[in-house]
Order: sequence, then structure tokens, then C-alpha cells
Amino acid sequence: MPRGESDPRVCSATDSREAAATGPRGSSYPEPGVLSTTDVVEVLVKRLDPGLPLPAIAHPGDAGADLFAARDVHLAPGARAVMPTGIAIALPAGYAAFVHPRSGLAARYGVTIVNAPGTVDAGYRGEIRVTLLNTDADSEVQFRRGDRIAQLVVQRVQHARFHEVETLPGSARGDAGFGSTGGYSAAGPDVGEADSSSK
Repeated sequence: MPRGESDPRVCSATDSREAAATGPRGSSYPEPGVLSTTDVVEVLVKRLDPGLPLPAIAHPGDAGADLFAARDVHLAPGARAVMPTGIAIALPAGYAAFVHPRSGLAARYGVTIVNAPGTVDAGYRGEIRVTLLNTDADSEVQFRRGDRIAQLVVQRVQHARFHEVETLPGSARGDAGFGSTGGYSAAGPDVGEADSSSK
């Protein structure tokens, strides 16, 4: 387990009481973690590794459920590895799950996910696997079986129908691309300008 990580098997129980806090002008905000039945998505989980926990919410109100490492992995500086999580899921139609990096691993060790966020489609029935990347140039990272390695966020998704057209409607931004909004003075010309000037 990377240093500083807490026991991945410990999670907080959600208080089922319908407590509420009073907000501005007497408005009422539900206490985090107090959900109505309409806020809950039922996800079927097949445990491929019986020794690992199921995905778990660490704190009431958290968006992501923890995913756990199914084996030990050593990540040298700049190295990547595909980590199994020991679970497969079935999502309802109209939903997808997205695998996000853990902020603590990113901040402390420089560990992220190569294709973040990874997408788990509703029709996928295979094991969820996470492609971890150690971005630190100097330090290695050692993961142990059972470590929390990523977060799984389940969201409703819209299905698009694509229509080919000759002309797109106008907009304030138009075709301005990478870096077009500025904000970083040392960046220089945007990618499009740099490419065109080098030809």
C-alpha cells in the first residue's frame, strides 16, 4: 500500500435519517448521503475475486465508489500497468460508469490513469481493469493487493443521433481551437498557429 493511504476496507456507513441543514433564507439542503429512492441506481456486481471488497463509497455524499487492486504491482518512474479490480458489472440501459483517478494518489505519488476517465459501457460484462501511470520522474510506487486505486462514477448518459450537414450554425467561439481562451501568458501562440507557421 502506498504510504499515507488508509485501510481500503474501511468505509463510512450512511446515516439513513432524513436530517437537513438550514441554508440561506431558510432554504433546506439535504444532508450528504441522504438519498431518495429515485437518486439510487441499482448496479449488478459479479465478484471475480472473492477476496476483494465490492466497490464502496468512502463518505456520505461522495460521487465515486472505490475500486481495489486485485494484485501487487510495481510502477517504476514513467511506467504504466493494467490493474485488474476483481469485479464485473451490469449497468441499466441509459447509464455508463466512468473510472476516475484518485486525487490522493495523484497529489502524493503522481499516479493517474492513462485514459482518464475510462468508460464502462452498459453492455460490457468483462472485468473492469484500470491502466495506471506513474508520472513521477524519480520515484517508484508499489501497490499491494486490496489498495484503493481508482473511483467508479455511475452517470446517466444521452444517446446522440448524428446528422451530416453542409454548414454548422455559427457561435461566438467559431473554430478557435487549443488555447484560444488564453490564461497562460507563457504558452505563446496556440497549437494551430504554431503548426501553420512551421510549414
